[in-house]
Amino acid sequence: MAYKINADECLGCGACAGECPVGAISEKDGKFVIDPDTCLECGACAGVCPVGAPSAD
Repeated sequence: MAYKINADECLGCGACAGECPVGAISEKDGKFVIDPDTCLECGACAGVCPVGAPSAD
């Protein structure tokens, strides 16, 4: 399953977006979201998030 970012935990720092190899992460209203159709489920975003906001859906 694609990864999903918990909006309540997201700090809006963008660390995850820079790490995504396919550009599946974008900013929306000061928080980041993952496009489930583009996500490769690699977990790179979860590995760099300082608060653990991304997780497998």
